[in-house]
Amino acid sequence: MTLITTPFGMRATAAEVLDGVDLSGRRMIVTGGASGLGVETVRALAGAGAQVTIATRNPADAEPLVKELPGTRAVALDLADLASVRAFCDGWSGPLDGLVANAGVMMLPTHKVNAQGWEMQLATNYLGHFALAVGLHTALQAAEKPRVVVLSSGAQLRAGFDFDDPQFERHPYDAFAAYAQSKTADVLLAVGISRRWAEHGITANACAPGWIHTNLARHMDQATMQAIGAMDADGNLLTPDYFKTPAQGAATTVLLAASPLLDDVTGRYFEDNQESPVVDGGPDVMAGVAKWSVDPAAADRLWDYALPVVR
Repeated sequence: MTLITTPFGMRATAAEVLDGVDLSGRRMIVTGGASGLGVETVRALAGAGAQVTIATRNPADAEPLVKELPGTRAVALDLADLASVRAFCDGWSGPLDGLVANAGVMMLPTHKVNAQGWEMQLATNYLGHFALAVGLHTALQAAEKPRVVVLSSGAQLRAGFDFDDPQFERHPYDAFAAYAQSKTADVLLAVGISRRWAEHGITANACAPGWIHTNLARHMDQATMQAIGAMDADGNLLTPDYFKTPAQGAATTVLLAASPLLDDVTGRYFEDNQESPVVDGGPDVMAGVAKWSVDPAAADRLWDYALPVVR
């Protein structure tokens, strides 16, 4: 299968990717749209004419963005709380052209679970978005060319999904391993949607935004930040050459959400605005998508594992 390429490099911004694209009349949801990459994603989509719903735990946080961008609104959504997800879905009416699963948590220092007993990173990054997509399936199907975009991470290269102990009930909790598993699950979500809903006209793809200074990294300790060159010995943030700005980090997201270059493309994984090759995952692999992250059997198994929980 030939990898999809685009004319946009890793330094392209979200606005540049959507330059000349008219999204008038398109309705989109961006989870976590009140901060970080979400803000730039909302700004680019709304700037191209889309009506964007900012789904966030605290809608008040989105008020400045709503005031800045006509046609946007903020609605409460806590992805770790399935009752909140159901309420959000029940409150939606009409077609949905795009669902951007952008929100997430990273490297929670202690083991926490949600009401269903799911480890909190997996519950937020994967299960909440899975429940949201399932709950909005009818709305997606009612749109002309609906798309689902799931934000993953290069962390998916580090760990497959542990079906034997996904909630760290038997093994010691490891913050990074839990995060990596949740990001693998996010790619498997896109694969699962692609396998089940392509016949309904719904496409789904996953992407890695790259390294960006956002609030997502708030739980990373100083030693880890120093190891990746993002903090000095005094605790001051540094910006290595391989880091992106939030506007650059949101580019691949909006490419998948709205660019005509990706019409009818589904079940793929992108980074730096290009489709990534499938590789063997491991501690020294720096790019690509791991085989375990796009394994159709794993996608089906994860779907079947999660579906009874959200219904």
